Amino acid sequence: MILPIVPFGNPRLRRPTVDVAPDYPNLKELIANMYETMYAADGVGLAAPQIDLSLRLAVVGFRPYDEKTDTYGPVTEEHTLINPEILEYGDEKEFFNEGCLSVPDIHEDVLRPKTVKVRYMDADFVEHVETFDGLLARVAQHEIDHLNGKVFVDRLSPLRRTMLKRRLNDISAGKVNVKYKLKRSK
Repeated sequence: MILPIVPFGNPRLRRPTVDVAPDYPNLKELIANMYETMYAADGVGLAAPQIDLSLRLAVVGFRPYDEKTDTYGPVTEEHTLINPEILEYGDEKEFFNEGCLSVPDIHEDVLRPKTVKVRYMDADFVEHVETFDGLLARVAQHEIDHLNGKVFVDRLSPLRRTMLKRRLNDISAGKVNVKYKLKRSK
């Protein structure tokens, strides 16, 4: 089931999240719905706060995109991150242009470490400690930021955030057109 995505400005994106217990009701169904929602919106990551849940849960997945046919290929890599924790950041950093399903139509260069060591549980609650690099490291950091109440624009300079203020206010007010369903504030 495709779920609505919480847009920038919704307080849910700033609230603390809580650990997911192994007996969380319908967890595998929730994870499947998160992947379906992420892929339907052409995303590569989705965190539980983005679907209005204060849980330490995120999904990451990659599909090759063919510009000639404007289509995606089959999934090449997926990671379910339950209760993730970054244990160590690599020393080398790089800028990369990031976007976010909760902050549609805004893409900005964000400086992040190129590698991170992450402890997390998978969908079967098996613990993993892995070093992620490249795009996986970046997306994992982005999604773990969501679990800690941050969005990628928080990592921009104050001047750049000021320059984006009107566009961010428009997103908060629901004045944005996207091909996926946004959860409107009540």
